[in-house]
Amino acid sequence: MIDMDPLLIESIGIVAGILGVIAWLPQLRRVWKENKHEGISLPTFWLVASALSLWLIYGFLIGSLAMIFANIAALGCILALIIGVNRLRREG
Repeated sequence: MIDMDPLLIESIGIVAGILGVIAWLPQLRRVWKENKHEGISLPTFWLVASALSLWLIYGFLIGSLAMIFANIAALGCILALIIGVNRLRREG
């Protein structure tokens, strides 16, 4: 294992988490601003939400603030997408 400063390791995790959340912003914009939901697979989003939930639990178990915050933020994005898509599909 590479010997690195724990703060540097957590910083890498925080940057990765921020990038992971930014990656969801175009989808959120498409659903919430443009009111478009075509091509979005809810089963896939539920699977991603399940995986993120497990990563969140893992983050708590190992005590990684980067993993905890990143997965909470990503889960928030996924749940907002699921809610938005459900809303649009009920209206349409």
